[in-house]
Amino acid sequence: MGNMKKEQIASMIDHTLLSPVAGVREIVRLCQEAKKYHFASVCVNPSYVAVCKRELEFTDVKVCTVIGFPLGAITTQDKINETVQAIANGADEIDMVINLGAVQDCRFGEVELDIAGVTEQAHFSGAKLGKKIIVKVILETCYLNDNMLDTCCRCAMRAGADFVKSSTGFATPKGMDGNLLPNGASVHCIELMRKVVGTSCGVKASGGISTARKAADMIIAGANRIGSSSGIQIVEGWDESLVIPGYDG
Repeated sequence: MGNMKKEQIASMIDHTLLSPVAGVREIVRLCQEAKKYHFASVCVNPSYVAVCKRELEFTDVKVCTVIGFPLGAITTQDKINETVQAIANGADEIDMVINLGAVQDCRFGEVELDIAGVTEQAHFSGAKLGKKIIVKVILETCYLNDNMLDTCCRCAMRAGADFVKSSTGFATPKGMDGNLLPNGASVHCIELMRKVVGTSCGVKASGGISTARKAADMIIAGANRIGSSSGIQIVEGWDESLVIPGYDG
């Protein structure tokens, strides 16, 4: 157990802006904030990777982008092509969305091959540039039952992914009454993801994490990366007296 300082929680946050209407001015501001707080990365749509790479050159902040986002429904080859282009433009981390239709059909061999295609290409492209590319697999947990989530985590591990990630934040699950259901990270799912992957992969909690308390709950549940568009609020509201089980500083 230990206490986590503000700078330590900041180093776990992917400072995120994935709005389809975000312009260059907003992306530059995102990068400036990330530099000020020393976030782990900025997470942006692929069209802004080069902008972020330029803004963050010679800093400790990585550039993360999303692949097959937000539906995961494009072909594996399309995801691979997006990955190659993103890394060529300067991406350090790749957050890919799994093939959710294949999951619902229990075609888990295809799910694993889809993840492996992107992961292998990302690691290969990174090696050619002399750097390690981190691949995070977005499972979109709001659409999965526990058995599906368990199996998808195992697919990601076998495919060589570096992280499993909970959500895009863009899903629209509905209940029997037609009303929208929660679509972000939950303590239950993060706990299950960590239980399945153990120390083999990182766990990224994302979707709806807008407060320091929610971020702390995710870390206690097993997350070691947080994706949020509210990174500043999380850091500024962080309680440094909070004891985090398993954290040794």
